[in-house]
Amino acid sequence: MAADSLQRGAAVESAARAHLEAGGLRWLAANVRFRGGELDLVMRDPANDTLVFVEVRYRRSAAFGGGAASVDVSKRRKLVHAAQLYLASNPRFANAPCRFDVVEASGEPPRLHWITDAFRADDC
Repeated sequence: MAADSLQRGAAVESAARAHLEAGGLRWLAANVRFRGGELDLVMRDPANDTLVFVEVRYRRSAAFGGGAASVDVSKRRKLVHAAQLYLASNPRFANAPCRFDVVEASGEPPRLHWITDAFRADDC
């Protein structure tokens, strides 16, 4: 991956984190890697004590579908698997309710669209 793409990805994830924090979520971790999957952001929703796994998807243009459209069944399975590994490695969250959100970013400068509860683990 080119350095430009890495920098853009980091900037978009940083903007997504700030957007989510402004929306009331609390940051726990970023770019959590496990074999077979990665979690872009792990947040906590203090309003209902929910652990939120966030996938951030950037598209220069929405002409071929937005970022959420790129979170297909295969990607959702990887995210669910990574979330399960995160929960296993962080037992303090073992009984916390969880959800999967997607933040779509498109254009220059990126416009963010936060999709709460974008999919469920049992949908995969």
